[in-house]
Amino acid sequence: MSDLFDRAGLAGAGYPAPDPGPAVAPPAAGPVPLAERLRPRRLADVAGQAHLLGADAPLGRMLVEGRIASLILWGPPGSGKTTIARLLAEETACQFVQLSAIFSGVAELRKVFDTAARLHAGGTTTLLFVDEIHRFNKAQQDAFLPHMESGQVVLVGATTENPSFALNAALLSRAQVLRLHALDEAALAAILARAEAEIAADPGLAAPLPLTPEGREALIAMAAGDARALLTLVDEALHLGPEPLDRAGLEARLVRRAAVYDRAGDAHYGLISALHKSVRGSDPDAALYWFCRMLEGGEDPHYLARRICRMAVEDIGLADPAATARCVTAWEVYERLGSPEGELALAGAVVDLALAPKSNAVYVAYKEARAAAKETGGLTPPAHILNAPTALMRAEGFGAGYEYDHDAPDAVSGQAYFPEEMAPVRFYRPVDRGHESALRARLAWLAERRAGKAAP
Repeated sequence: MSDLFDRAGLAGAGYPAPDPGPAVAPPAAGPVPLAERLRPRRLADVAGQAHLLGADAPLGRMLVEGRIASLILWGPPGSGKTTIARLLAEETACQFVQLSAIFSGVAELRKVFDTAARLHAGGTTTLLFVDEIHRFNKAQQDAFLPHMESGQVVLVGATTENPSFALNAALLSRAQVLRLHALDEAALAAILARAEAEIAADPGLAAPLPLTPEGREALIAMAAGDARALLTLVDEALHLGPEPLDRAGLEARLVRRAAVYDRAGDAHYGLISALHKSVRGSDPDAALYWFCRMLEGGEDPHYLARRICRMAVEDIGLADPAATARCVTAWEVYERLGSPEGELALAGAVVDLALAPKSNAVYVAYKEARAAAKETGGLTPPAHILNAPTALMRAEGFGAGYEYDHDAPDAVSGQAYFPEEMAPVRFYRPVDRGHESALRARLAWLAERRAGKAAP
């Protein structure tokens, strides 16, 4: 309980701390990481999230009105979720309690809720910050609901996962979802400038970062939108010696932040969407970039091969009928060569599809035909195109009046093939691009032939 008491930040909230036992000399204070030393002291100092913290933004308006609602802060690592939660508690005079969904369960939550109820009776609201809240199961998420409704607890959950999929609808209905952005270059440059000022003021350091202007740009790029990663890299750069490093020197000595990619999460679906839409938009360079981003993130090339084939049938279709076959060939090449050489065949298929003529006419026709088939599934084919293998079936009129198209002029009999109770429907409407231009002309010719047959 004492461990929870300390972690939750309840000391000094009007309740005696548990007996710590025999006195033990405190350990000597160790160095504080730069990321912790530079944590903003005011919400106005939080970089890169003006869309949430500005005077007319959601959090800005709440603070002006002197209130705070339960929130879900959704954003990538290092975007300021924990910092914002801490500062919200300070600026609204709430008791700040922090838990991690990775290490906490219902029993620990119950202890926090009991303490929050006592604090609320004394006029103090508890701001409960739950990191990685998406890791709580349904029962654990449901445990928050009555305490949020009573006003004893303002929940601020932090997640890197899409709340629509990761959190219960009941919880989402009681909290506002605010999306944080990865920090852009300007925000990271401002944080780097603050770090350099802190370093210059530290008597133990008092030395500039050993970086050339090009090296500074490289350091910001290596952080990939993550403030914590940037400051960790700055900490490491301080130990690289006095000689200023350029981009090549820096990248040779420091490891860049790993790409944020979860093969089952938002990054996966966001990047495959970007790849597919770049192909559909006929941009081979962007398509190749997103393809490589997924590979660098550890995506399974077999998944990419499957999706590339899907792009061929969905977005190229009969505008280039051979595109699907070429994609299947690229897939087979990958199977035979493996990684990394086989990935080049998949990259070639991506570029090929991006430059191919586009048509979703078959895709649209297929969906419309499926809908019509579902709606009219009880209708039978017209009698003249029914098979008649027996005398009884022929006596019932099966196959009567059927005209063999190969015996007709131009091999077009002009007969009707839809159910008799159903008017003919045009599902397939080819575009005037690629091979479908020829198919479009063929359809027009067939329509003329059928109209001529029907005229008498």
